[in-house]
Amino acid sequence: MKDLNSSTDPIGQNIIKLISNVCFSVFVFSVLIITVIAITYQPPDPWESSRALTRVFTEVENATFKTDTSVLKTGEDIAYAPAMSPVGTVASITEDVIEKSESNYKNMSLKSGCEDASVVNCSDPRLLITIQRFNLRTFRSIVFLDYQTPVNGSKANECDVAWRFRNKRERSWRKYRDFRRFRIGYKDDCSYKVIHAGRWHSGVNARRPRIRNNATGSGQRAKVAPPVRDDEINDTIPVLGSDSAFRNGKYLYYSRGGDYCKGMNHYLWSFLCALGEAEYLNRTFVMDLSICLASTYTQSNKDEEGKDFRFYFDFEHLKEVASIVEEEEFHKDWKKWDKTHKQKISVRKVAGHKVTPMQLKKDKSTIIWRQFDAPEPENYWYRVCEGPAAKYIQRPWHALWKSKRLMNIVTAISGSMDWDFDAVHVVRGEKAQNKELWPHLDADTSPDALVAKLQGLVTPWRHLYVATNEPYYNYFDKLRSHYKVHLLDDYKELWGNTSEWYNETSLLNGGQPVEFDGYMRVEVDTEVFYRAKTRVETFYNLTSDCKNGVNTC
Repeated sequence: MKDLNSSTDPIGQNIIKLISNVCFSVFVFSVLIITVIAITYQPPDPWESSRALTRVFTEVENATFKTDTSVLKTGEDIAYAPAMSPVGTVASITEDVIEKSESNYKNMSLKSGCEDASVVNCSDPRLLITIQRFNLRTFRSIVFLDYQTPVNGSKANECDVAWRFRNKRERSWRKYRDFRRFRIGYKDDCSYKVIHAGRWHSGVNARRPRIRNNATGSGQRAKVAPPVRDDEINDTIPVLGSDSAFRNGKYLYYSRGGDYCKGMNHYLWSFLCALGEAEYLNRTFVMDLSICLASTYTQSNKDEEGKDFRFYFDFEHLKEVASIVEEEEFHKDWKKWDKTHKQKISVRKVAGHKVTPMQLKKDKSTIIWRQFDAPEPENYWYRVCEGPAAKYIQRPWHALWKSKRLMNIVTAISGSMDWDFDAVHVVRGEKAQNKELWPHLDADTSPDALVAKLQGLVTPWRHLYVATNEPYYNYFDKLRSHYKVHLLDDYKELWGNTSEWYNETSLLNGGQPVEFDGYMRVEVDTEVFYRAKTRVETFYNLTSDCKNGVNTC
C-alpha cells in the first residue's frame, strides 16, 4: 500500500503543477491583452476615431488612400461649442430684441387715416420692426444678426432691406448677406404688414454699391460692373515683417512627399498631421498654398498642379487659429537673413517619418526640416502621426473650414429655396457601374426607383435638392412630376464669368480664370445637403448596398 501511494503522489503533483501553469498563462495573457488595449486606445477624433480613419484610408496594397470623391466634414460642421466670433459671441435679433426696440416707438403717431395705402415710408423704424418679425416667422433655420435701414424699392409701396445672418446648421461665426424686396401694406389700425416678400437677393437697391473699373486705355467706364467683393474675407498671406521676427521664430518645414497629387481626403489627413505636429512642437508651420488636384476632380482627367489652397478652404480662419507662414514668404526671409548676416539660421534636417515628434520636442534649431525622399508609402506625411506619436499628436480639425467663397454659393442656393427644402444624395458614377462591389446600386438609383422610394420619404411638391455625381442632367426628370427639383447646374451663374466667385478667385490666380472643378462641386453639394430639412442618403436609404462595397456594412 505504501508503494502504491508513493507511485501516485507524483502524478497528482504534476496535475496540480499543470493546472497552476495553465491558470498563470491565462492570467498573463489576459494582462497582456488589457495592456495592449490600454496602450493602443485613442479617444475619438472630431470626425471619426483616428484608428478608424487610418483603417478606412489605408486599406490598400501600398498604404495610399482609396479613391473617394466625398468631402470630409470640416471644422464648421463638427464644432461642438456655440458659434463664436473672433471677439466673442455673435449677438442675434430675437423676438425679445424686437419687442424692446418696438417699445421705443410706441408713442410715435400712426399714419393719419391710412388715406394713401399705396405709399409707405421705408425709413420708418416701425417698418423695419415689421420686416424683422416677418423674417423670424418665415425663416426659422437662420439666425439674423443685423439689418440695414430699408430703402425705397421700385414702387411706392415697396421697400428693399439688407441683413446679415448665419445658418443654424453651420456652427462657425461666419456671416452672410441677403437683401430682399418687400411689398408693404397697412392693417386696420394703420400699422404695417408685409404683403409679399421677394426672393433671394431681390432687393437690389439695398445691396452694397459696386465699384466700376475704368476700361483699359480708354478712360471709359466698364459697361458691366463686377460684383462687389465679400469684405469679410481676408485671406491675404501673412508677412513676418522684420529680420528679428524671423530669427526669433521656430519653424517646422515639410518638403513635398508622396501625398502630392493624391486625393483631397489623403491631402487633408496628411496636412492636418503636419499641422498637429507643429502645434505639439510649439512651432510655426511652413505652409505650401499650392495644391495638386487629383485627376478624380478635374475635367481633363489628369492631375493638375498650381491650385490654390484658398480655392477650397478658409485661409483666414486657418491663420487665426494656427501658427503658419506661407512657404514663399518663408524662403524670402530665410534668403534675406543668410545674405545680410554672418550667423546662419540653424537647421535640423530629418529624413522621413521615423524620427518621432517626441524626439524633436526639445530640439533648439530654428528650423526643423522634414524631408520625404523615400519611395511610397514611406514618404507620406501622415506616417509621422502613426505609431506611438498618435498618442501625442492631435489633428486640429477645428482649424479647417471650407472656403467662404464656396460657402457663399451654398448660401445663395439654400436662400433661393427660402431655406425650406429637402435633399437627396444620389451616388452613381463608377460605383453604379461596379456590380461586384455594389450589385444593386445602379437599379436602386434608377429614375423609377428614385420616384418610388422618395415618395415615401419626402412630401410631394417640396423643393428637392439632388446632390449627385450623375453627369446626365436630365436623369432626374421623372422626379419633376412630383417635386420642385434643383440640381447644382441650375445655379451656374453663381460661378460664371459675371459672378463674385469668378472675380475673387481670378484675383487669387493672378488674373487667370479658375475652373469650378469637381471637388468644389462636391463641397457645395455636400453643404447644401447638410442644410436640408429632410435628408435622404444613397446608402441605407435608397439602397441596401454597403457604402464601401460588399460585406463592409
